[in-house]
Amino acid sequence: MKTAYLITSGDLREEANRLCWPAQRELEERLTACFAHSGVLLVRAAEVDPIRGHGFVAGQREGMNVFRHIPKEAPVVFATAAWQYSHHVLPGLRSHAGPILTVANWSGQWPGLVGLLNLNGSLVKASVKFSTLWSESFDDDFFLRGIDQWIREGRIQHDLSHVRGFDPHAIPAATAVAAQALASDLQDRKAILGIFDEGCMGMYNAILDDELLNPMGIYKERMSQSALVAEMRTVTDAEAQAVRSWLDSEGVTFNIGVDSKVDLLDSQVIDQCRMYIAALRIADDFGCDAIGIQYQQGLKDMTPASDLVEGLLNNPDRPPAYSRDGRVLYEGKALPHFNEVDECAGVDALITNRVWTYLGWDPSTTLHDVRWGEAYSWSPESEPEFLWLLQISGAAPASHFVGGYRGATSDRQPAMYFPLGGGSLKGVGRPGEIVWSRVFQEEGTLHVDIGLGSVVELPPEETERRWRQVTYEWPIVHARLRGMTRDSFMARHRANHLSIVYAPNAEDGRQALLLKAAVFNALGVKVHLCGVPAVS
Repeated sequence: MKTAYLITSGDLREEANRLCWPAQRELEERLTACFAHSGVLLVRAAEVDPIRGHGFVAGQREGMNVFRHIPKEAPVVFATAAWQYSHHVLPGLRSHAGPILTVANWSGQWPGLVGLLNLNGSLVKASVKFSTLWSESFDDDFFLRGIDQWIREGRIQHDLSHVRGFDPHAIPAATAVAAQALASDLQDRKAILGIFDEGCMGMYNAILDDELLNPMGIYKERMSQSALVAEMRTVTDAEAQAVRSWLDSEGVTFNIGVDSKVDLLDSQVIDQCRMYIAALRIADDFGCDAIGIQYQQGLKDMTPASDLVEGLLNNPDRPPAYSRDGRVLYEGKALPHFNEVDECAGVDALITNRVWTYLGWDPSTTLHDVRWGEAYSWSPESEPEFLWLLQISGAAPASHFVGGYRGATSDRQPAMYFPLGGGSLKGVGRPGEIVWSRVFQEEGTLHVDIGLGSVVELPPEETERRWRQVTYEWPIVHARLRGMTRDSFMARHRANHLSIVYAPNAEDGRQALLLKAAVFNALGVKVHLCGVPAVS
């Protein structure tokens, strides 16, 4: 290998591309130097555009045109330091014949690791072979060994020994019986995922075909986000204000300002309250068991952010909302919301809701971006422990926060992503045991990775320091994922998202994991236990 071609992908929001470009440029400079040290010339496949102010591939057609000039058998390196729309480069990668390497810088500044994992998950779904790497400094042994192997062999082999198959015959008999009953009930009664437009932000990995869902008893109701906007217009000021007043009474702090371009305004919050009621009414109209709002291209130019709405929906304890004829909608229940219309997370949320409700536990669940992580020393004498930092743009339920609603604030969403503003639902993840999971598609079938972990509490100054490394307007979770290293998790994970739900304690979490795994298995999903000891 003497020459490799460098490709990257960006956002459709040009403001985001311009702001993230310096970090991307620094990544490319480091990566180019690293390859040069190994005797390989890394050639940029697309020129930097001085008019646009960045060098990201910013559209699907643009990506197709760039790949036409890359030799079919040549090695290709995809590198990202920011969130990216995978479909900009997926067509070219899907038809490319040479070895492919995906790379990200280990940084929380922009969601580069999130973008990397999304592309990796999309390539897995598309059955495209690739290797992947990540590094903070690009001179560590792990990264340099990986680069050396890829240059020599065109592939990188990672340690995936933390992943093992699920044996349904090894679980307690009562668990197996309950799992079969839950699975049969879903297949008999059936469930509906309400889809407010598919394909958010190029997340090919987040779309599941009906042929995979229907045998499980899960069906899609395809709806338009324009219908959501139209329904918002029917919600009265008084109805929206009642939702806001409930949140105020529960102690949510709205950080209100005066400049609509950078501050959260009361009018933005009221519109979000309209969306909350409108979403519940439409879900009720179609009998949905869970819904997903895309909120990106299109809706971002019509309404404030949907994230406050999403966090409320995922919690059974939420403001009452009424149908047009006066009924309380989904009374006493969560209406699981899968952020960014990630249908894999939607399936997961649906199953989690059924299992946790059966167990009599709070079924509040959410997905998070696998945003970043760093080692932490609990004392001067202790060995540093790696802790993940999970984030999502406000769609976490307040029951997941320290202090619940009283521990929640709402900040204006970042202008480069959310031009019309709107508040997040922001808080610090409360300490406790969690079950994490991810549904994904591979080789034409559905799979789920599932494991155990805990949310830990760090000193306030350390939480603040880490929060300032990522997106300060969004909720934050410090997570320990058991039985795996940072690098083994990254090498295995098939998505930018990870779903979490709390369990009362560690042993209850383990038993709930087995029940949830058994339900998935009974529904025909291939289950992988990640970092979980073999069931005995």
